[in-house]
Amino acid sequence: MKHFRWVFLLLLFSSCQFGRMVYYNFADIRDYRIFPTRELKATTPAFHFASVNDSTKLLGRVAYRGDTLDIDRFLKKSNTVAFLVIKNDTIRYENYFKGYEQSSVVASFSMAKSVTSLLIGCAISDGYIKSVQQPVTDFIPELREEFKQVTIEHLLQMTSGLKFNEGYINPFSHVCTFYYGRNLREHTEKLKLKYEPGTEFRYTSGNTQLLGLVLERALKNKTVTQYFQEKIWGPLGMEYDASWSIDQKKEGIEKTFCCINARTRDFAKIGRLCLNNGNWDNQQLVPSDWIGQSTKATTDNGGVWYYRYQWWIASKTGSDYFADGLLGQYIYVNPEKNVVIVRLGKNHGGVYWKRVFQGIANSL
Repeated sequence: MKHFRWVFLLLLFSSCQFGRMVYYNFADIRDYRIFPTRELKATTPAFHFASVNDSTKLLGRVAYRGDTLDIDRFLKKSNTVAFLVIKNDTIRYENYFKGYEQSSVVASFSMAKSVTSLLIGCAISDGYIKSVQQPVTDFIPELREEFKQVTIEHLLQMTSGLKFNEGYINPFSHVCTFYYGRNLREHTEKLKLKYEPGTEFRYTSGNTQLLGLVLERALKNKTVTQYFQEKIWGPLGMEYDASWSIDQKKEGIEKTFCCINARTRDFAKIGRLCLNNGNWDNQQLVPSDWIGQSTKATTDNGGVWYYRYQWWIASKTGSDYFADGLLGQYIYVNPEKNVVIVRLGKNHGGVYWKRVFQGIANSL
Protein backbone atom coordinates (compact mmCIF):
# COMPACT_ATOMS: atom_id res chain seq x y z
CA MET A 1 0.00 0.00 0.00
CA LYS A 2 2.84 2.40 0.84
CA HIS A 3 4.47 1.65 -2.51
CA PHE A 4 1.16 2.33 -4.26
CA ARG A 5 0.88 5.76 -2.61
CA TRP A 6 4.34 6.75 -3.82
CA VAL A 7 3.54 5.62 -7.36
CA PHE A 8 0.29 7.60 -7.25
CA LEU A 9 2.08 10.74 -6.08
CA LEU A 10 4.71 10.33 -8.77
CA LEU A 11 2.04 10.05 -11.44
CA LEU A 12 0.11 12.92 -9.91
CA PHE A 13 2.95 15.41 -10.06
CA SER A 14 4.29 14.25 -13.41
CA SER A 15 1.06 15.47 -15.04
CA CYS A 16 1.22 19.25 -15.47
CA GLN A 17 -2.46 20.03 -15.60
CA PHE A 18 -3.48 17.51 -12.95
CA GLY A 19 -0.60 17.68 -10.50
CA ARG A 20 -0.22 21.44 -10.56
CA MET A 21 -3.96 21.98 -10.20
CA VAL A 22 -4.14 19.64 -7.21
CA TYR A 23 -1.11 21.31 -5.63
CA TYR A 24 -2.33 24.89 -6.20
CA ASN A 25 -5.99 23.88 -5.70
CA PHE A 26 -7.68 26.48 -7.95
CA ALA A 27 -6.92 29.63 -9.91
CA ASP A 28 -6.08 32.53 -7.61
CA ILE A 29 -5.42 36.25 -8.12
CA ARG A 30 -1.86 35.68 -6.84
CA ASP A 31 -1.04 33.06 -9.48
CA TYR A 32 1.49 35.40 -11.09
CA ARG A 33 3.88 33.94 -8.49
CA ILE A 34 3.68 30.37 -9.83
CA PHE A 35 4.28 30.91 -13.56
CA PRO A 36 7.28 32.18 -15.50
CA THR A 37 6.70 35.65 -16.92
CA ARG A 38 7.96 38.29 -19.33
CA GLU A 39 8.45 41.75 -17.90
CA LEU A 40 6.58 44.90 -18.82
CA LYS A 41 8.47 48.01 -17.80
CA ALA A 42 7.02 51.22 -16.40
CA THR A 43 8.01 54.35 -18.28
CA THR A 44 8.84 57.90 -17.27
CA PRO A 45 7.22 60.25 -16.95
CA ALA A 46 4.32 58.25 -15.57
CA PHE A 47 0.77 59.35 -16.25
CA HIS A 48 -1.22 60.17 -13.09
CA PHE A 49 -4.95 60.65 -12.82
CA ALA A 50 -6.13 63.65 -10.85
CA SER A 51 -7.82 62.64 -7.60
CA VAL A 52 -10.58 63.95 -5.36
CA ASN A 53 -11.62 60.61 -3.81
CA ASP A 54 -14.90 62.00 -2.46
CA SER A 55 -17.25 59.34 -3.74
CA THR A 56 -18.27 57.59 -0.55
CA LYS A 57 -21.11 60.12 -0.58
CA LEU A 58 -21.45 60.23 -4.36
CA LEU A 59 -21.78 56.47 -4.77
CA GLY A 60 -24.39 56.23 -2.05
CA ARG A 61 -25.50 52.93 -0.55
CA VAL A 62 -25.72 49.52 -2.19
CA ALA A 63 -28.23 46.71 -1.64
CA TYR A 64 -26.40 43.48 -0.84
CA ARG A 65 -27.81 40.20 0.46
CA GLY A 66 -30.82 41.73 2.14
CA ASP A 67 -28.94 44.68 3.63
CA THR A 68 -28.14 48.21 2.48
CA LEU A 69 -24.48 49.06 2.90
CA ASP A 70 -22.24 52.03 2.31
CA ILE A 71 -19.80 51.51 -0.54
CA ASP A 72 -16.82 50.57 1.66
CA ARG A 73 -18.71 47.89 3.58
CA PHE A 74 -20.28 46.56 0.40
CA LEU A 75 -16.91 46.19 -1.31
CA LYS A 76 -15.31 44.57 1.70
CA LYS A 77 -18.14 42.04 2.13
CA SER A 78 -18.15 41.19 -1.59
CA ASN A 79 -14.50 39.99 -1.49
CA THR A 80 -13.27 42.97 -3.48
CA VAL A 81 -9.55 43.75 -3.12
CA ALA A 82 -9.42 46.92 -5.24
CA PHE A 83 -12.02 49.35 -6.55
CA LEU A 84 -11.32 52.43 -8.63
CA VAL A 85 -13.80 54.85 -10.19
CA ILE A 86 -12.58 57.48 -12.67
CA LYS A 87 -14.69 60.18 -14.30
CA ASN A 88 -13.30 62.89 -16.58
CA ASP A 89 -9.75 61.66 -15.87
CA THR A 90 -10.25 62.20 -12.14
CA ILE A 91 -10.27 59.46 -9.51
CA ARG A 92 -13.57 59.87 -7.70
CA TYR A 93 -13.19 56.78 -5.53
CA GLU A 94 -10.27 54.46 -4.76
CA ASN A 95 -9.99 51.89 -2.04
CA TYR A 96 -8.27 48.58 -1.28
CA PHE A 97 -9.29 45.69 0.96
CA LYS A 98 -8.18 42.31 2.33
CA GLY A 99 -4.59 43.47 2.82
CA TYR A 100 -4.22 44.81 -0.72
CA GLU A 101 -3.01 48.30 -1.56
CA GLN A 102 -2.29 50.53 -4.54
CA SER A 103 0.99 48.75 -5.31
CA SER A 104 -0.44 45.21 -5.07
CA VAL A 105 -0.24 43.00 -8.17
CA VAL A 106 -3.36 41.12 -9.27
CA ALA A 107 -3.64 38.59 -12.10
CA SER A 108 -5.97 39.77 -14.86
CA PHE A 109 -7.32 36.40 -15.93
CA SER A 110 -9.52 36.91 -19.02
CA MET A 111 -9.17 40.69 -19.04
CA ALA A 112 -6.05 39.76 -21.02
CA LYS A 113 -8.36 38.64 -23.84
CA SER A 114 -9.39 42.26 -24.37
CA VAL A 115 -5.74 43.35 -24.45
CA THR A 116 -5.01 40.63 -27.01
CA SER A 117 -7.78 42.10 -29.16
CA LEU A 118 -6.15 45.55 -28.96
CA LEU A 119 -2.86 44.03 -30.13
CA ILE A 120 -4.57 42.28 -33.05
CA GLY A 121 -5.94 45.69 -34.08
CA CYS A 122 -2.45 47.17 -33.86
CA ALA A 123 -0.99 44.28 -35.86
CA ILE A 124 -3.51 44.83 -38.67
CA SER A 125 -2.72 48.55 -38.69
CA ASP A 126 1.02 47.80 -38.78
CA GLY A 127 0.63 45.35 -41.67
CA TYR A 128 1.57 42.19 -39.78
CA ILE A 129 -1.95 40.84 -40.42
CA LYS A 130 -3.94 41.65 -43.58
CA SER A 131 -7.44 41.77 -42.08
CA VAL A 132 -9.83 39.97 -39.74
CA GLN A 133 -10.90 37.87 -42.72
CA GLN A 134 -7.45 36.28 -43.05
CA PRO A 135 -7.53 32.52 -42.36
CA VAL A 136 -5.70 31.43 -39.23
CA THR A 137 -3.94 28.73 -41.27
CA ASP A 138 -1.98 31.49 -43.04
CA PHE A 139 -0.10 31.74 -39.74
CA ILE A 140 -0.54 28.25 -38.27
CA PRO A 141 -0.51 25.89 -41.29
CA GLU A 142 -0.01 22.84 -39.06
CA LEU A 143 -3.59 23.11 -37.78
CA ARG A 144 -6.07 20.51 -38.99
CA GLU A 145 -7.52 20.87 -42.48
CA GLU A 146 -10.87 22.00 -41.08
CA PHE A 147 -9.26 25.19 -39.72
CA LYS A 148 -8.88 26.56 -43.25
CA GLN A 149 -12.45 27.83 -42.81
CA VAL A 150 -11.60 29.69 -39.60
CA THR A 151 -10.75 33.38 -39.84
CA ILE A 152 -9.22 35.72 -37.30
CA GLU A 153 -12.67 37.30 -36.91
CA HIS A 154 -14.14 33.93 -35.94
CA LEU A 155 -11.59 33.72 -33.13
CA LEU A 156 -12.18 37.32 -32.05
CA GLN A 157 -15.93 36.90 -31.68
CA MET A 158 -15.81 33.31 -30.37
CA THR A 159 -17.61 31.82 -33.37
CA SER A 160 -14.84 29.54 -34.63
CA GLY A 161 -16.69 26.34 -33.69
CA LEU A 162 -13.79 25.27 -31.49
CA LYS A 163 -14.07 22.11 -29.41
CA PHE A 164 -12.81 23.28 -26.04
CA ASN A 165 -13.68 22.48 -22.43
CA GLU A 166 -13.64 25.70 -20.36
CA GLY A 167 -14.11 24.04 -16.95
CA TYR A 168 -11.46 25.17 -14.47
CA ILE A 169 -12.57 22.63 -11.87
CA ASN A 170 -11.89 19.72 -14.23
CA PRO A 171 -8.14 18.94 -14.12
CA PHE A 172 -8.34 17.26 -17.52
CA SER A 173 -10.15 20.11 -19.28
CA HIS A 174 -8.60 22.07 -22.11
CA VAL A 175 -8.50 25.26 -20.07
CA CYS A 176 -6.66 23.58 -17.19
CA THR A 177 -4.16 22.16 -19.65
CA PHE A 178 -3.67 25.64 -21.08
CA TYR A 179 -3.49 27.33 -17.67
CA TYR A 180 -1.20 24.89 -15.85
CA GLY A 181 0.52 23.17 -18.79
CA ARG A 182 4.00 23.86 -20.11
CA ASN A 183 3.64 23.50 -23.89
CA LEU A 184 0.92 25.81 -25.13
CA ARG A 185 2.04 25.78 -28.76
CA GLU A 186 1.69 22.01 -28.96
CA HIS A 187 -1.68 21.97 -27.21
CA THR A 188 -2.98 24.83 -29.36
CA GLU A 189 -1.95 23.14 -32.59
CA LYS A 190 -3.87 19.97 -31.60
CA LEU A 191 -7.22 21.72 -31.20
CA LYS A 192 -10.26 20.51 -33.16
CA LEU A 193 -13.54 22.01 -34.34
CA LYS A 194 -16.96 20.93 -33.11
CA TYR A 195 -19.23 23.34 -35.04
CA GLU A 196 -19.13 24.99 -38.42
CA PRO A 197 -17.28 28.32 -38.14
CA GLY A 198 -19.49 31.41 -38.14
CA THR A 199 -22.64 29.66 -36.94
CA GLU A 200 -22.57 29.69 -33.15
CA PHE A 201 -21.10 31.69 -30.26
CA ARG A 202 -19.14 29.62 -27.77
CA TYR A 203 -16.94 31.45 -25.26
CA THR A 204 -13.68 29.51 -24.95
CA SER A 205 -10.14 30.50 -24.00
CA GLY A 206 -8.81 28.39 -26.85
CA ASN A 207 -9.93 31.04 -29.34
CA THR A 208 -7.80 33.70 -27.66
CA GLN A 209 -4.79 31.43 -27.32
CA LEU A 210 -5.04 30.75 -31.05
CA LEU A 211 -5.04 34.53 -31.54
CA GLY A 212 -1.90 34.66 -29.41
CA LEU A 213 -0.18 32.11 -31.62
CA VAL A 214 -1.33 33.99 -34.74
CA LEU A 215 0.11 37.19 -33.25
CA GLU A 216 3.40 35.52 -32.34
CA ARG A 217 3.79 34.11 -35.84
CA ALA A 218 2.84 37.43 -37.45
CA LEU A 219 5.33 39.42 -35.35
CA LYS A 220 8.15 36.93 -36.12
CA ASN A 221 11.04 38.61 -34.29
CA LYS A 222 9.10 40.07 -31.36
CA THR A 223 7.33 38.43 -28.47
CA VAL A 224 3.74 39.39 -27.72
CA THR A 225 4.98 41.08 -24.53
CA GLN A 226 7.52 43.16 -26.46
CA TYR A 227 4.81 44.26 -28.87
CA PHE A 228 2.49 45.15 -25.99
CA GLN A 229 5.28 47.15 -24.36
CA GLU A 230 5.99 49.00 -27.60
CA LYS A 231 2.45 49.71 -28.73
CA ILE A 232 0.52 50.23 -25.49
CA TRP A 233 2.22 49.65 -22.15
CA GLY A 234 5.10 52.05 -22.69
CA PRO A 235 3.12 54.93 -24.25
CA LEU A 236 0.46 54.85 -21.50
CA GLY A 237 2.95 55.96 -18.86
CA MET A 238 2.30 53.10 -16.48
CA GLU A 239 3.21 53.68 -12.85
CA TYR A 240 4.53 50.19 -12.16
CA ASP A 241 6.35 47.33 -13.80
CA ALA A 242 4.10 44.41 -14.67
CA SER A 243 4.35 41.05 -16.43
CA TRP A 244 2.65 38.59 -18.75
CA SER A 245 2.71 34.93 -17.71
CA ILE A 246 4.14 32.41 -20.19
CA ASP A 247 3.99 28.63 -20.32
CA GLN A 248 7.70 27.89 -19.86
CA LYS A 249 10.88 29.77 -19.08
CA LYS A 250 12.77 28.88 -22.25
CA GLU A 251 11.14 30.29 -25.39
CA GLY A 252 7.70 30.30 -23.81
CA ILE A 253 4.59 31.82 -25.31
CA GLU A 254 2.29 34.29 -23.57
CA LYS A 255 -0.95 32.99 -22.11
CA THR A 256 -2.96 35.45 -24.15
CA PHE A 257 -6.25 34.07 -22.86
CA CYS A 258 -5.28 35.24 -19.38
CA CYS A 259 -2.49 36.30 -17.11
CA ILE A 260 -1.38 39.91 -17.38
CA ASN A 261 -0.20 40.78 -13.89
CA ALA A 262 -0.52 44.45 -12.97
CA ARG A 263 -1.82 47.10 -10.57
CA THR A 264 -5.26 48.68 -10.43
CA ARG A 265 -4.34 52.16 -11.72
CA ASP A 266 -2.44 50.71 -14.66
CA PHE A 267 -5.38 48.49 -15.62
CA ALA A 268 -7.46 51.69 -15.52
CA LYS A 269 -5.19 53.29 -18.12
CA ILE A 270 -6.10 50.55 -20.57
CA GLY A 271 -9.71 51.54 -19.92
CA ARG A 272 -8.89 55.22 -20.52
CA LEU A 273 -7.18 54.33 -23.81
CA CYS A 274 -10.34 52.58 -25.01
CA LEU A 275 -12.61 55.32 -23.63
CA ASN A 276 -10.75 57.73 -25.91
CA ASN A 277 -11.07 55.44 -28.95
CA GLY A 278 -7.46 54.29 -28.90
CA ASN A 279 -6.06 57.81 -28.55
CA TRP A 280 -3.68 58.68 -25.73
CA ASP A 281 -3.02 62.39 -25.34
CA ASN A 282 -3.13 63.08 -29.10
CA GLN A 283 -1.26 59.90 -30.02
CA GLN A 284 -3.34 57.26 -31.83
CA LEU A 285 -2.04 54.02 -30.32
CA VAL A 286 -4.87 51.74 -31.45
CA PRO A 287 -6.94 52.54 -34.55
CA SER A 288 -10.17 54.26 -33.51
CA ASP A 289 -12.24 52.16 -35.90
CA TRP A 290 -10.85 49.03 -34.24
CA ILE A 291 -12.15 50.16 -30.85
CA GLY A 292 -15.54 50.88 -32.40
CA GLN A 293 -15.65 47.57 -34.23
CA SER A 294 -14.52 45.63 -31.16
CA THR A 295 -17.20 47.02 -28.86
CA LYS A 296 -20.24 47.30 -31.15
CA ALA A 297 -23.12 44.91 -30.51
CA THR A 298 -23.92 42.70 -33.52
CA THR A 299 -25.30 39.26 -34.25
CA ASP A 300 -23.62 38.88 -37.64
CA ASN A 301 -21.92 35.61 -38.57
CA GLY A 302 -23.11 33.64 -35.55
CA GLY A 303 -22.23 36.35 -33.05
CA VAL A 304 -24.24 37.53 -30.05
CA TRP A 305 -25.12 41.11 -29.15
CA TYR A 306 -23.35 40.95 -25.76
CA TYR A 307 -19.89 39.97 -27.05
CA ARG A 308 -17.77 41.31 -29.88
CA TYR A 309 -13.98 41.23 -30.35
CA GLN A 310 -12.94 39.89 -26.92
CA TRP A 311 -14.99 42.54 -25.10
CA TRP A 312 -18.33 42.10 -23.32
CA ILE A 313 -21.06 44.53 -24.38
CA ALA A 314 -22.99 45.88 -21.39
CA SER A 315 -26.31 46.73 -23.08
CA LYS A 316 -28.05 46.58 -26.45
CA THR A 317 -28.72 50.31 -26.57
CA GLY A 318 -25.84 51.86 -24.59
CA SER A 319 -22.18 52.30 -25.51
CA ASP A 320 -20.67 50.77 -22.37
CA TYR A 321 -18.57 47.60 -22.40
CA PHE A 322 -16.11 45.75 -20.22
CA ALA A 323 -13.22 43.32 -19.94
CA ASP A 324 -14.11 40.42 -17.64
CA GLY A 325 -11.71 38.08 -15.85
CA LEU A 326 -12.23 34.95 -13.77
CA LEU A 327 -13.03 35.61 -10.09
CA GLY A 328 -14.46 39.03 -10.85
CA GLN A 329 -11.73 41.15 -12.44
CA TYR A 330 -13.18 43.99 -14.51
CA ILE A 331 -12.29 47.03 -16.58
CA TYR A 332 -15.59 48.80 -17.27
CA VAL A 333 -15.73 51.58 -19.87
CA ASN A 334 -18.67 53.96 -20.30
CA PRO A 335 -18.02 56.52 -23.07
CA GLU A 336 -21.36 58.32 -22.59
CA LYS A 337 -20.55 59.08 -18.95
CA ASN A 338 -16.78 59.37 -19.49
CA VAL A 339 -16.29 56.79 -16.75
CA VAL A 340 -13.80 53.96 -16.22
CA ILE A 341 -14.19 51.53 -13.32
CA VAL A 342 -11.75 48.80 -12.25
CA ARG A 343 -12.83 46.11 -9.82
CA LEU A 344 -10.45 43.36 -8.71
CA GLY A 345 -11.46 40.63 -6.31
CA LYS A 346 -10.84 37.23 -4.78
CA ASN A 347 -14.14 36.11 -6.28
CA HIS A 348 -17.37 37.63 -7.61
CA GLY A 349 -18.82 37.91 -4.11
CA GLY A 350 -22.27 37.01 -5.39
CA VAL A 351 -22.59 40.40 -7.13
CA TYR A 352 -23.93 41.20 -10.60
CA TRP A 353 -21.12 43.70 -11.21
CA LYS A 354 -22.27 45.03 -14.54
CA ARG A 355 -25.37 46.46 -12.87
CA VAL A 356 -23.28 47.98 -10.06
CA PHE A 357 -20.97 49.66 -12.58
CA GLN A 358 -23.87 51.05 -14.58
CA GLY A 359 -25.49 52.38 -11.41
CA ILE A 360 -22.29 54.12 -10.35
CA ALA A 361 -21.72 55.62 -13.80
CA ASN A 362 -25.26 56.98 -13.87
CA SER A 363 -24.91 58.48 -10.39
CA LEU A 364 -21.80 60.53 -11.12
